Amino acid sequence: MKPFLLLALFAFPLFANAPSLHAENDRTYDGTITVGDLERTYLVHVPASYSEQKPAALIFVFHGGGGEAKTSGKFTGFSELSDKEGFIVVYPQGVDKSWNDGRNSTKITAQREHVDDIGFVTALLDHLEHQYSIDPKRIYATGPSNGGFFSNRVGAELSDRFAAIAPVIGLMASPMAENFKPSHPVSVLAINGTEDPLVPYNGGDVKLLGMGGRGSGISALDTVKKWADHDGCKKDPVNTELPDTDPNDGTRVKISTWSGGKDNTEVVFYTIEGGGHTWPGGTQYLPQRVIGKVCRDFNATQVIWKFFVEHPKS
Repeated sequence: MKPFLLLALFAFPLFANAPSLHAENDRTYDGTITVGDLERTYLVHVPASYSEQKPAALIFVFHGGGGEAKTSGKFTGFSELSDKEGFIVVYPQGVDKSWNDGRNSTKITAQREHVDDIGFVTALLDHLEHQYSIDPKRIYATGPSNGGFFSNRVGAELSDRFAAIAPVIGLMASPMAENFKPSHPVSVLAINGTEDPLVPYNGGDVKLLGMGGRGSGISALDTVKKWADHDGCKKDPVNTELPDTDPNDGTRVKISTWSGGKDNTEVVFYTIEGGGHTWPGGTQYLPQRVIGKVCRDFNATQVIWKFFVEHPKS
């Protein structure tokens, strides 16, 4: 199964092993951390420019359901961008390639087994802050699909630690939306395609190959409005449109921006008209009939990093 097709990981760590070099001539390292009764794994990419004397930004990239940490760097391009921009990026691995994102689906292992993924992220963040010089004002989360749903949950439940999140082709889980009360404002950049055949743009049941039972999410628009309302942003967004730089990709991009939030937070929503279950600027990893179209009018990785740079914690 190719990464990111499937949609969609504990309390206090007992010990953590120092990362080992993952690949020759690379600065990506394997790491393990025992949390509760589970040994969890992750990869961390540290740019050559990293210095203990200069605290670095940290980005968590959560893979999609069925995906893996080891493929996330190449799929998104965050490791390559890390080398250019100097931030550290960590790729956690979900239990059975899945995240407990709040949908409560019995078909998704991490959700069926009630895996404490928030506990995992908290323990991993503590571990990385101990091991590296991390700027506490510049900690971020992103990911596609199941990883996008989970980014919304991380932002909500760890709003005291994360400055901004960028869920891609994910929504806010319906059960989570019913009790949405983050303790702090969080800046949000959301990216969704209107023709996503797996995660419905207008909300509802998440489907895999046309079959449901994988939980549900509120609509993409309702997701960003939840965040904008929580952050205290202006009621009406400013709407713009990106130039159609690739007329052959069959997509157009509209941007809605809710500004003026508490602690300088902002919510930005990229609606990809005609876009599918894909990473903008990424690969057509499966046929269009299965996942829809890839937008070529912008590169999601670069846009996400720019948004993170502009939205540290106050």
